[in-house]
This record gives sequence, structure tokens and C-alpha cells, in this order.
Amino acid sequence: MSFTTIKELYSLDKTIATDLFEGHTYPWEILPLLKEYIVTLGNSLDPNKFDKKGDNIWIAKNATVFESAYIAGPCIIDEGAEVRHCAFIRGSVIVGKNSVVGNSTEVKNSLIFDNVQVPHYNYVGDSVLGYKSHMGAGSITSNVKSDKTLVKVTVNGQRVETGMKKFGAMLGDFVEVGCGSVLNPGTIIGKNTNIYPLSSVRGSVAPNSIYKKAGEVAEKQ
Repeated sequence: MSFTTIKELYSLDKTIATDLFEGHTYPWEILPLLKEYIVTLGNSLDPNKFDKKGDNIWIAKNATVFESAYIAGPCIIDEGAEVRHCAFIRGSVIVGKNSVVGNSTEVKNSLIFDNVQVPHYNYVGDSVLGYKSHMGAGSITSNVKSDKTLVKVTVNGQRVETGMKKFGAMLGDFVEVGCGSVLNPGTIIGKNTNIYPLSSVRGSVAPNSIYKKAGEVAEKQ
């Protein structure tokens, strides 16, 4: 089975959005559905645990959101999450339990699982970040190709059309992305993989790997 499937990338019990994935095979299939899904889910949340703020923004009462952060709806900030100084959440975003969106980090149209960290100067666009994944300082998901053509992904060595112009990266559970790295449009990183700092990553990287540079990927021992 391809490691690029939802089943192989993610622990679905580690997100408030578990049922969003039902009926889908690949994680990028949920990106066009996020906006509407967040509104529906938000309206069903327990008001004893979540406050509704502004236009379709739900923030857990025990979450920490700095006054300088900007949050546009629809958005859900789950329990125990932290949104730090000058974070910029542009809408259609779920921030999972105990996750961190850090100083000057920008996020749009993305699903962040529980216990994820994007803590310092990151850009996360049109992406899905799995449980306990971490993006080092300054690492970003590039979500639009320079020629503006539709993004393709690599599945079992074959290039597959997604039909989407904007598509960042799919990070499996426990992925570590080194500081200053760029994940090019349509990048998929399997579970438990580490990306060296200052990497430019394209295509798919197998689980349980250490990505050093293009063409040099070692299997974890």
C-alpha cells in the first residue's frame, strides 16, 4: 500500500476533524472541504468548552491566544492550543489540541493535528500536518508552482493530477522538518521522517527516513 494514503500518514484519533477524512483515500482531497466543514463542526461544539468569536471563529476556553494574533474565520482553535505573538491565521484552519502556532507564523486553509508545532516564522498553506509533527524555524510549505500550473503529487512513483492550483505539503505523524527548509508544492512526507535543515524537498519522501538532500535519503536504523 502506498504510504501517501490517509491511513498510512495519520492517526485519525489525534484530530477533532476525524470524520472529515471519511470516504477519502488521499489527504489532499479534504482541502477543498475545510471551509464548509469548519463552520458545521464549529456550530456543534460544546459552548461550555468553546467561545465563539467574530465570524465563525471558535476558540477553546483553555487555549492561549495572544492579543497581537490575527485570526480570520472559519477557524477552530482546539483545547490547550497556543497562538502566539503576531501569528496570522487567514481562515479555513483547524489548530489541534496542544498545538502551537508561533510568532509571525502564517497559516491558511490547513488542518493541523494535535500536538503539532509551527512555532517560529513558518508559512503553512493548503497543507495537512500530522500528529506531533514539527516545522523548524523559518521552514515553509510552498503552495503555488512558479508557472501557476496545477499541482501533481508522486504516488508509487507515478505523477498524479490533483486538480488544485494551491497545494502545500502533507506531513505524516512525527515528521521533523529542519530549520529553513522549503517543502515544494505537492510534497508528501511519510511518518517518522526527518528533513535536514535548509532542504528543498520535492515529491514524496518515504516514512522512517532521513532526508539529507535530493537523491540522498537514508533509512532510519
